[in-house]
Amino acid sequence: MLNETGDTRVINDCEAAAAAAKVSFSDDDRRMIPGEEDMRILSDAASKVSPEAVKDLLSLGICIGCIFRLSWVRGHIFSHPSILLSIFNPVIGEPTDSSTHRPTKIGENKDPGSVHSSQESEREPVICSICLGVLQFTYFDDQKILVKKDSAVELAATIANLVKKEGHEFDDFSLEVSIPSVITENENVVLFYMKKKYGSEQWFQEKIQSERISAKDALKLSLCSPLGKLLGVKSSVSSTFRIRLTFAPPGASSKNQNITEKRQECKRRKTGTENSFSTVHGSLIDGIECTEVTTSKADAGIRKPSDGLEDHENSDSFKFLLEKVNQPCHLEFHCYRTHIYIGGRYLKYSRNVSQTRWYIDDERMGEASVEEIIGSNILPMCLCDNYKFHAAGREDINVRMLGSGRPFLVEIQNSRHVPSEALLKEIEVKINNLENKLVKVKNLKLVGSHGWSLMQEGEGEKQKQYAALVWIDRPLTDEDIEAISSSKDMQILQRTPIRVLHRRSPLEREKIIHWMKIEKIAGSSQYFLLHLCTQAGTYIKEFVHGDLGRTHPSVGSILGCRAEILQLDVTDVKMDCFLD
Repeated sequence: MLNETGDTRVINDCEAAAAAAKVSFSDDDRRMIPGEEDMRILSDAASKVSPEAVKDLLSLGICIGCIFRLSWVRGHIFSHPSILLSIFNPVIGEPTDSSTHRPTKIGENKDPGSVHSSQESEREPVICSICLGVLQFTYFDDQKILVKKDSAVELAATIANLVKKEGHEFDDFSLEVSIPSVITENENVVLFYMKKKYGSEQWFQEKIQSERISAKDALKLSLCSPLGKLLGVKSSVSSTFRIRLTFAPPGASSKNQNITEKRQECKRRKTGTENSFSTVHGSLIDGIECTEVTTSKADAGIRKPSDGLEDHENSDSFKFLLEKVNQPCHLEFHCYRTHIYIGGRYLKYSRNVSQTRWYIDDERMGEASVEEIIGSNILPMCLCDNYKFHAAGREDINVRMLGSGRPFLVEIQNSRHVPSEALLKEIEVKINNLENKLVKVKNLKLVGSHGWSLMQEGEGEKQKQYAALVWIDRPLTDEDIEAISSSKDMQILQRTPIRVLHRRSPLEREKIIHWMKIEKIAGSSQYFLLHLCTQAGTYIKEFVHGDLGRTHPSVGSILGCRAEILQLDVTDVKMDCFLD
């Protein structure tokens, strides 16, 4: 165990690193670094690991953080690799520095000449053969510059500065980490090797049944506390604000073909007469393990003690080359807010405005769109990257949307500012006071993803009301008015209209006309307003003129004359969402 002086020195080192990153520690924040009890636990864990195993793993180019993980040690202990390394000094009897250990072939004698000089190490630090620098806080940034942080606090400070530059407003955050699958493959290879070499030793048998922590979770444990202090908020898995760290393997894009060929070669080896050990050959090419057999075999070997491995086989029969990893992963940082939704209802007063952007052969149709009018006013207010417009159904470009309006949702992507009720009211007023008066919005409100379900619940069952200006080729009679008004819940059959056959499947649809009534127009005997309520999805224009018999019955067939629709308005969409 570490003595009191050693514990104090370790904590002072951590606070010095925090000071360099301009972070001050309170009593509550000291859990970011190993405390006295943590150090005793770590020292005890280190004392139970074979010094030979520690030296062996260090010589293979495995970082001290991964050695602790492979020793089944858990907790907030991975923040300072130098501290973890100091814990092993009493165990192996000499100072060690994983950055100066050159990887060698498993099972072969170590050549003193293979160890880097300190000068060479500073020029070209050795990267962990398992985690590829993830737990060493070493990476290439987006400018392809090699970055080496001494602790999680320093890395957290860099991340916090990047987050602040993005200008997001948030009350908590969630940290997401993505690492290359090759890290897990490399880990399983080494675990398989440890199982073979140290499986009979007591310290290994005691730990084998424990659940080990992954490299990804170890990094998250290291970063969450200091990152939360720097940002002044707590981490929460349910937060809508996400900080994402994506580690990409070095040279991944240029090596894909070579890796594929190596994996195919390893598969071919499995078809030979050699036993399972001799099939697990491969190499780490720029930090990427080439064999697929290794992963499954290694995992089976670790998790199933009775895996049938023969005890008489020694480590010399299981040799694979862990080549020196010269480059760490590339780290890509991204922070974003998950989509937020603004719901409401819109009214459209123009017959030359489409619902969404509409182009035919690169030529714009209409003078504007509802989507653009609403979205362009929301985007700058929310400081978002982009938006998507969704509505409960749609009307044609030459059809007005009146009455209570049509329900809609605007999906806001990566909003840096979450709008308040006051801001939503300001957006509403701004849109409604536009000079051209093409579109109006009402009842704007911030809704969660349940806004989708609100619209979908009424989508299939909703009713819609219309007012259509109709012309017939003979004077309107009282019998015509009675025939129309007496039709209740009338079922009609509609084949896909001719006008949309080029973009819709040729289907037959049964729809219901719930009611109809005629309003006479003074001074005209052949023009009238037809008010009707129908099931959602009914083609109203075709219901009036019959579409050459493709809709039956129709207004024309009921009246026994030619009928044409001249104008159409939607007067109500009967859905409960986003009402006053």
